[in-house]
Amino acid sequence: MVAVHSTLGTLVILGYLATTLLYLLPGSGPRRWVRPVSGIAAVLLLVQYVVGFGLLGEGYRGQNLHYTLAFLALVTVALEHAVARPRGPKAAALAAAGTLVIVTLTYLVGQGTIG
Repeated sequence: MVAVHSTLGTLVILGYLATTLLYLLPGSGPRRWVRPVSGIAAVLLLVQYVVGFGLLGEGYRGQNLHYTLAFLALVTVALEHAVARPRGPKAAALAAAGTLVIVTLTYLVGQGTIG
């Protein structure tokens, strides 16, 4: 289950990297893909939380920083979805980039690389 959690973490990072890049690309062509890609990344993050709670239930414990960062990712994901239409792609790209940074840091803490 730990390997699944780690693999999902990698996929979440790639999902938010793709989301951020799609928001930043010029023109409307690439942007039509941003909603489905962002949605897939958000679903992967949700599955990541479910697997993480499963690991907690099995007795695995990580650093408090890992849990704090994971919670903060919820905030930036919500912000991205809240600002995408009314504020435009640049604001949404900023929120998606924030999520990318947070999930990357969360991954690195979980892997024991930092923290």
